[in-house]
Amino acid sequence: MTTQGNKIRSSADIASSIKRIAYQIYETNLEEEVLVLVGIGKRGGGLSALLGAALESISDLKIIHVNLLMDKKKPFNTVKSDVSLDALKEHSIVIVDDVLNTGSTLIYAVSYFLQIPVKRINTAVMVNRNHKKFPVKADFKGISLSTSVNEHISVLFDGDAAGIYLS
Repeated sequence: MTTQGNKIRSSADIASSIKRIAYQIYETNLEEEVLVLVGIGKRGGGLSALLGAALESISDLKIIHVNLLMDKKKPFNTVKSDVSLDALKEHSIVIVDDVLNTGSTLIYAVSYFLQIPVKRINTAVMVNRNHKKFPVKADFKGISLSTSVNEHISVLFDGDAAGIYLS
């Protein structure tokens, strides 16, 4: 197996962050009965599933899981959801991704859901890199890292190699 880089957070650290983020999301949505968790791509979807499981263990919230597909290199091209927008009207939405880098992926995801009336849109990420080009922030984050633009962050949620890596 090839190395991912320097491991800066372990799987136990990730599990702890997921639990903390789940409590923060629940506290923000105490008055809700239904919450929509939107995972961006495969890695955002993986984090969204873990957050959903944590939320279901600490609350009575009904979780609607949504997968959002987009080209992360060119997010303005196509944004597609596996759940119709009509089914998500008047709900609170949390958009989930693994790493917030420039903010382009999150800003286009947020704009996609602004086509319908919603109660609230929040964002959650495991790693916030602080390289924003767009006016979007992570409302819930596992860790903030001040990295150079040349460094790469990888987040692995399962398996023996689970962790956050910097290379």
